[in-house]
Amino acid sequence: MDSSSALKTIRLLKQKEFSLYISTRFIVIFSLFMQSTVLSYMMYTITKDPFSLGLIGLAEVIPAFGFAFFAGYLVDKAEKRTVYMLCILFYLLNAILTIYITSTFFQHQMGMKTVEWMIYLVMFISGCIRAFLAPASFSLLPLLVAREDISQAVTWSSTSWMLGSVLGPLAGGLLMASIGVHYTIIIAACCMGIASLSILFVKRKPLAYTKDIGLIKGLSQGFRFVFRSEIILAVLSLDLFAVLFGGAEALLPVFSKEILEVGEVGYGWLRSAHGIGSICLLFLLAYLPLKTNIGYKLFASVAGFGLCILLFGISSNVYLSFGLLFFGGMFDGVSVVIRHSILQLKTPEELKGRVSSINMMFISSSNELGAFESGLAARMLGTVPSVVFGGIMTILVVLVTYFAAPNLKKIKLD
Repeated sequence: MDSSSALKTIRLLKQKEFSLYISTRFIVIFSLFMQSTVLSYMMYTITKDPFSLGLIGLAEVIPAFGFAFFAGYLVDKAEKRTVYMLCILFYLLNAILTIYITSTFFQHQMGMKTVEWMIYLVMFISGCIRAFLAPASFSLLPLLVAREDISQAVTWSSTSWMLGSVLGPLAGGLLMASIGVHYTIIIAACCMGIASLSILFVKRKPLAYTKDIGLIKGLSQGFRFVFRSEIILAVLSLDLFAVLFGGAEALLPVFSKEILEVGEVGYGWLRSAHGIGSICLLFLLAYLPLKTNIGYKLFASVAGFGLCILLFGISSNVYLSFGLLFFGGMFDGVSVVIRHSILQLKTPEELKGRVSSINMMFISSSNELGAFESGLAARMLGTVPSVVFGGIMTILVVLVTYFAAPNLKKIKLD
C-alpha cells in the first residue's frame, strides 16, 4: 500500500457526511438482510418447497422492476437525501408489519397459510421501496465527495453494503437459533429505526437545475444513454446474466436443512460466506485500488464466480461449501467495484438517477429473478442439478460477452 492511497483513504473517511452515509447504508443493509434471511428460512419451514423461495424473489422483483421505470426520473428531479430518508422510514414501517405477522398471536388467529401470503406481501412492499432507494443512494454519493475521490468512495460504499450483507444473515441465523424468529425481526426493526435517525445528520443537498422534458422523454433519454454506450451496456449485461444464473444462495435453506444438515446457525454462516469473501476483497481494494487491465479482471472475476457456484452445487461438505461461497464472494467483489466505478465516472450528473434505476433493473432485480429461476429449476431438475446448470451458464455468458464487447477489455478507471 503506498502512502498516498492511505492518506487519501483517511481523508475520505474523515468527511463527516460521507462517514454518516456509509454507516447508514451499512445499518439499512444489515437490517434488510437479517429480515430476509429469517423470512426465507421461515418460509421453507412452512412450505417445505424450494419453489416458495423463488416466489419470495419474484414478489420483490416485480415492483422493483416496475417502479424502476419512473423512480430514477423522479429521483433526478427531487432532493436526494430526502428521498433516501423517506425510503428508510417506509422500510421501518414494513419491518413493523413483519413483527406483527411473525407474532404468535397472528399465527394462531390467521393460520400459517395466511402467514405465507403475508411474507410475500412484505417482500412486495420491500421491492416497491427498493426501486426508489437504489437511485437515491447512487445519486447522493457523488454529492458527498470530490469527483477525484469517487472511485475510492464507491469501494467504501460497496464495502459498507457487503459488511451489512455479511453480518445481517449471520446475526439472523444466530439470533433465530437462540431467541426465535419474532424477536429477531424486532431487532431488525430497531436497527432500521437507528438508520432513520442517522441519515438526518446528512444535510439536504441543492438540486442541479435541468429542464423538465417530461416523464417519457426523460426515461427514453436514460435508456438511450445506456444502450448507446457499449461499455456500460456490456457491464450491465454481464452482471445481469451472471447473477440471474448464479442465484444458488436462494436455495441455501434447502442445502442447510437437507444436504449439508447444519441447521439455523450453519445456515446463517453459509448465507454470510459470499459477503465475507466480498468484504475481505473490498477492504483490500480500498487500499490497493484497481488500476490496470480492468476489463480482463472483470471477465476473470465473473468467470471465477461461475466456477465457484458450479462446484458449490456438487459439494456435500459444509466447509468446502463455505469456502466456495467465500471465494465466489471475493470474485463478485471485484465485479461490483468495477461496475459501480464505471457507472459513476461515465454517467452525467443529470442522468445518474435514471441510469441507476436501469442498473437496478439489470442487476439488483436479477438477484430476485435469479432466486426465482433457481427455485423453478430446483423443482424441475432437482436442487443440485439446478445450481450446477447456473454455474455453467454463468461461464458461458462470460465467453459470449468477451467476444461481443471488445472495447470492455480496454476500459480504464480514470
